[in-house]
Amino acid sequence: MPLGPGPITQLLHRSREGDHDALNQLLPLVYQELRDQAARSFRRERRAITLQPTALVHEAYVRLLGHRQIQWNDRQHFFAVAATLMRQILVDHARARHAKKRGGHDHATAITLGDAEPGTHIDQEAHMVDLLALDALLDRLAARNARQSQVVELRVFTGLTVEEIAETLSLSPRTIKTDWQMARAWLIRELEPS
Repeated sequence: MPLGPGPITQLLHRSREGDHDALNQLLPLVYQELRDQAARSFRRERRAITLQPTALVHEAYVRLLGHRQIQWNDRQHFFAVAATLMRQILVDHARARHAKKRGGHDHATAITLGDAEPGTHIDQEAHMVDLLALDALLDRLAARNARQSQVVELRVFTGLTVEEIAETLSLSPRTIKTDWQMARAWLIRELEPS
């Protein structure tokens, strides 16, 4: 007997059908997972930024509520959109910070493209990249291979593991690992000085 959709998917479907209260009921169900994604994203950054994970989650959720026209498919779709919004918020924050310090000695906010799983203590300094440069390259990568770009976005900006990304995108972990390796190699090559 197949299982029906879970509570998150049910609320998303209710929202899609016009129930405006459904997204408000969703927050308690998704808050901790969004908070964990935001915290993992911040752990991947080299320089501390003033935006905190809680503030990132709240801003992302406010933007999600503002996207009432999205036709939510399921839980995975919701978290993929949340990852994109978190990326946009972090990039916007980095741009604003950079603009404020344009005349000073600001160092760009850097984020890791290291292969280590979030939370491990492997030295990833060799794989640090500028957040704004990465954002621009992800747009180019999306034009070449949208799925690889999405894998990088989920891995780098939300810190999801290969297995979590596979679940989110309904693909095999092996496919995600291959996409990650290929996209990471392309990004590193593109980021190298000519």
